[in-house]
Amino acid sequence: MKATKITYWICTVLIVALMLFSAFGTFNTNAQSAAMLKHLQLPLYILQFLAVCKILGAVALLVPGYPRLKEWAYAGYFFDLLGATWCFIAIGDPVSAWAPMFLFIALLFGSYFSYHKLKQQPKDQ
Repeated sequence: MKATKITYWICTVLIVALMLFSAFGTFNTNAQSAAMLKHLQLPLYILQFLAVCKILGAVALLVPGYPRLKEWAYAGYFFDLLGATWCFIAIGDPVSAWAPMFLFIALLFGSYFSYHKLKQQPKDQ
C-alpha cells in the first residue's frame, strides 16, 4: 500500500507539473513559443483552450474525491499527449523530438493505474 501511494504521488505530481508548465507557457507568448506554433502549424487559440483544460485537469487530479472527474482528467491528458505526439510525427520531426512524449504517457499511466489500485484497497490499510 505504501509503495502504491508513493508511486501514485510521484507520477501524479510529475504529470501535473508537466501539464501546468505547458499551460502557463502557452499564455506566455514570446519569440520561441511563436516559432513553435508556426512549426507545429497550430493556431494560438486552440493551444489556449487546451491550456485552460490542462489547468482544470490538474485541479481535478489534486482535489480529493470526484472519481468521475478524475477519469475525465486522465482521459483528457492522454488525448492531449497523444495528440501532441501525433503533431510532431505528422510534420516530420525526427524521433528525438517526439519520443520523450512516451515517457510522459508512461507517467500518466503510472498515476492512473496506481490511483485505481489505491481505490480498490480497503480504507483501514
